[in-house]
Order: sequence, then structure tokens, then C-alpha cells
Amino acid sequence: MAKFDQILQLLVIFLLVIVCSWMPLSHCAKKPVGVARKEDIPFIKCQVCEKLASQLYHQVQAKQAEISPKKISEYQIIEIAENVCNLKKQEADWILKIDIVEKGDKLELVEQESEGQCNSECKTIERACQEVLGYSDTDAAEYLYKNKPSLDSFVNFICKDLTGACSSKPPPVPKDRTPGEPFVAKSEKEAKMEKLLKSMEGKVLRQKDSKKYDWKERITKGVVDAGEKLKSHADKVSNRLRQWWRSKKTNWKKSSKSGKAEL
Repeated sequence: MAKFDQILQLLVIFLLVIVCSWMPLSHCAKKPVGVARKEDIPFIKCQVCEKLASQLYHQVQAKQAEISPKKISEYQIIEIAENVCNLKKQEADWILKIDIVEKGDKLELVEQESEGQCNSECKTIERACQEVLGYSDTDAAEYLYKNKPSLDSFVNFICKDLTGACSSKPPPVPKDRTPGEPFVAKSEKEAKMEKLLKSMEGKVLRQKDSKKYDWKERITKGVVDAGEKLKSHADKVSNRLRQWWRSKKTNWKKSSKSGKAEL
């Protein structure tokens, strides 16, 4: 297993080298990291909630179709819910296709055909997604697993009942708001390579998680086995004590009877 992890990590590095050989040097240089504009979150919170709920719903359906005829587990749904707002995970790739567009006194999330470069708008949507879902990801997953709702009822549950993200209308956008950067689409090669790298990294992490799970299983099994052995040993000791006590009582009765006979 350790060798397999090393091979995967080397393959990821190798793919990075290939990416840099295909792309201009400017693409391989470290890009400036976009910063989320927290002040924009109130204007897009409800729309982000509706999109993340829709994504979670459809990704769970896709996973179910992938593993059919097996039934998707609650743990698998929780895993999707935990990753749907994390740009480092494939489940959050939907964020890369969203452009924030100012229309009058509103901000609208407009879906593009291809993924774009992740700058401040991308980070703002990610931050809004994380703030909306927060610690409710397991509740959302549990509701989806147990109730099997329609898409509309699931969106309504997440955005109104669970998080309250759409319980009120967003405030108007200030007239002096600084416009966001324009949407810049990634090249097809860049988008494919990033997906491949995320997939490889995900496999490495899943291997590590499975190892942790194996250790947990072994420890749990060891504790249970030790408990059973102790119980078995205790039962044996208890039986021996009972036999010893019975023999003692029998001897005492015999000695008392013999004493009376002598008298």
C-alpha cells in the first residue's frame, strides 16, 4: 500500500511537469491568489444556496447511478456534502463556471459554458457556500438520505428551513460597489489537466483514509476480542470459585454431622 501511494504521488508530480511543458511559462508560474469579497456575500447568499443544493442533489444522483445496483450510503452523501463548497475538491468544480454579474441594484450568478480562472469572484462564491452550509452539511445529507425528496423540496429545505439563506430578500447593491474582474475561461487542456490532478490527489487521500479506517477497525476488533477473552476468563474463575465454595460447604456439613454423631 505504501508503494502504491508513492507511485500515485510521483504520477501527480509527473503530470505537473507535463502541464508545464504544454503551457506557456506564464501559466506555470505561481498565480496571484484571489481573495473573497466578504461584502458581496449578502447579495448572492440565496442564489449560492440554491445552486449548492441543486449540485448536492444531482451529484448524489450521479453517484447512485455510478455504483448501481448498490445503494448509496449516508456516509457517501456526507462526503459529497462536505466537499461541495471546497474548491480543492472535484465536487466544487461547479463554482468555477459561475460569473458574478451586476444588474442594476442586484448581483446575479450567471453560469458559463466552461470553467474560468479562479479569482476573487470564485473565492467569494466558495466563501458564501461555506457560510451558508456551515455545520449543516451532515443534516443536509441525512435529510437527502432518509427522505429522498424531489429537487424543489430539497432546495426549499436547505435554503429556507435549514440555513435560512433565502428567508429574506437580499439588500440592494451599493452604487459605488467596485465591479468584479471579468470572467476568463480556462483553456480546454488546462481544465482537463486540473481535473486529472484533483482526481489523482483524491485517490491518494482516499487510500490514506482507508488506511485510517483499517486501523480503526483493527483497534475496535482488538478491544472487542480482548473484552470477550476477559469475560471468558472471568466466567472460568467465577465457576471455579462456585465449585470451591460448594465443596467447602459440603465438607463443613459432613464435619458437623460427624461431630454430632460422636456426641
